[in-house]
Amino acid sequence: MTQLKAAMAGTVFTVNVAEGDQVEAGQVIIVLESMKMEIPVETEIAGKVSSINVQVGDFVNEEDVLAVIEA
Repeated sequence: MTQLKAAMAGTVFTVNVAEGDQVEAGQVIIVLESMKMEIPVETEIAGKVSSINVQVGDFVNEEDVLAVIEA
């Protein structure tokens, strides 16, 4: 199980997957927006998305868990 965490505080700009989706290593799962920059959040492992903990427009803090991927 891998938790995808926010690298910095920001707003969820896009959520590119849904719970239950299969993903590949390096795939962009969520894009955050902070200070007018887009920050892609990629998974390091291939697997299944077991949970998405945010929605578009949510504000997140650094180290918040955005999603969980199970190998």
